[in-house]
Amino acid sequence: VALVEAGGGLVQAAGSPRLSCASSGRTFIVYTMGWFRQVLGKEREFVAGITGSGSSTSYADSVKGRFTISRDNAKNTLYVQMNRLKPEDTANYYCAASGFYTRIAYSKNAYDYWGQGTQVTVSS
Repeated sequence: VALVEAGGGLVQAAGSPRLSCASSGRTFIVYTMGWFRQVLGKEREFVAGITGSGSSTSYADSVKGRFTISRDNAKNTLYVQMNRLKPEDTANYYCAASGFYTRIAYSKNAYDYWGQGTQVTVSS
């Protein structure tokens, strides 16, 4: 499974970019997927997760109410709509897919496939 993120860049605070993650390879719909982010020198942290059907989602407290994760299984694409961005949202954002879990997984160790990451920098 190959995952390719897009949509990062320099954004002003309070901006609303959308990241996408295109998947190729095995059947997309079976995977629980997630977005993680990482700042240099810190651990990669869970941002949002979604089940294979899209019926269940979960968010880190730091982004709840501002970010929305979604997926289009017909297009094999995962999204995260990011609203009201803050400078502390600056990070490299990664999408990930789990080949095992059907429920949302919060640990990065639960995910088998990762994209290369896309940098989001929020200017104040």
